[in-house]
Amino acid sequence: MPALIIITDGQVDFVIYLQWRNFSRILRWAIVLRSSPQVLVEFTKSSRVKISNRFLMRQFATSQDSLQGAKCFDMKSRWIASGPFDLGLILGPPIAAVLLVLAVPALRSSETPIWGWVLFVVFIDVAHVYASLYRTYFHPEEFARRRTLYLLTPLSCFLVGFALYSIDYLLFWRVLAYVAVFHFLRQQYGFMMVYRHRAGERSGWDAQLDKCAIYATMLYPLAFWHKNPSSRHFQWFLEGDFIQLPGWVATAAVIFYTASLSLFVLRQIQVFMVRGTINWGKIGIVGSTGAVWYVGIALLNSDFAFTLTNVVAHGVPYMALVWLYGRHKWADDPSWRAMIHRPVAAGIFVGLLFALAYVEEGLWDVFVWQEHAEVFFGMALDFELSSTMLAILVPLLTVPQATHYLVDAWIWKFGGSNPHIRYYLFLEGEAPKAVA
Repeated sequence: MPALIIITDGQVDFVIYLQWRNFSRILRWAIVLRSSPQVLVEFTKSSRVKISNRFLMRQFATSQDSLQGAKCFDMKSRWIASGPFDLGLILGPPIAAVLLVLAVPALRSSETPIWGWVLFVVFIDVAHVYASLYRTYFHPEEFARRRTLYLLTPLSCFLVGFALYSIDYLLFWRVLAYVAVFHFLRQQYGFMMVYRHRAGERSGWDAQLDKCAIYATMLYPLAFWHKNPSSRHFQWFLEGDFIQLPGWVATAAVIFYTASLSLFVLRQIQVFMVRGTINWGKIGIVGSTGAVWYVGIALLNSDFAFTLTNVVAHGVPYMALVWLYGRHKWADDPSWRAMIHRPVAAGIFVGLLFALAYVEEGLWDVFVWQEHAEVFFGMALDFELSSTMLAILVPLLTVPQATHYLVDAWIWKFGGSNPHIRYYLFLEGEAPKAVA
């Protein structure tokens, strides 16, 4: 579909996708005004017209005759919510985490101190798992629309987990670890695609390059880790959950990493020089993800540094995204959902997640790990559970996180599978009609 791009002071103000009958009128306007020194008109092979002039922008935007049937998007906001929101809760936390572990030696200790475990593991890592409840089980319309999925997924997770644990406990943890890793990879890819969408980027070639770049930032550190997992002072879940891969895998990953990121950087420079635009959100996601995974896994060999960088970069942006969705979705709803999604009630929003996370980790510690009794009022068993009991209890306790890994693959997709999700995330498009 042909497009008219109106540029003001080097920034894209509007992208107008036109039906052919309207495009011819706009094209004639542009040709007539081509001689004006204040107007830049550029014709490309894709029938794209670029115009730089504030007066023209107002004229085009208000001309009903020329723009009848056109679809306009405000391109000034390339952020998910806003600059301060994105920098404070999506792009900023991973960067801050990396800078902290590099600047503070105490954060690079080989073991995570108990206060760090409570803050980062319990109140961020475990808590963010329960944030998906707001988007699924606490969401009446969503739960009714996908009732079968939300009922069968936890049951399936338990049954598969029980079968795996009954075969071998290490097999169970290994499968869960790789499912978790895939989930982490996909989240970063998803954020990058959201920023592409916000910037109006539609090039298929750029999409593939961006995809290679974001995955390269994570796959190389993972390949480095898999070259000799026992050499790291940290594990994903427990020792032995990652398998050892041949050295050539890490070598191939380095080549892919170097080539992908080099091409990505060169492409962003080219885009800036040609179009005068920078997609800070996309660049921020690729850069922060690369910093987190390289510093936390390859550069440093510290359980605390890995935990802090990995957990903050993954958990905080996810909770922010869930809150943002709920803030828009329940804005006019009289229920408790609207109340806890107000900025002044953010403490209640995260407080419920903290409580659920604390209870879950308490059960883990009392029945399975028995490592942090002081955090849970000294509660501990004075006997060991049988292997049969553990084969039931451990898969049961992992149901929340396994369910989170799986349902998260559905609940953020665009393309019609999640009605009005663009509006609830970005206030983009028409507001959904209220149901009487």
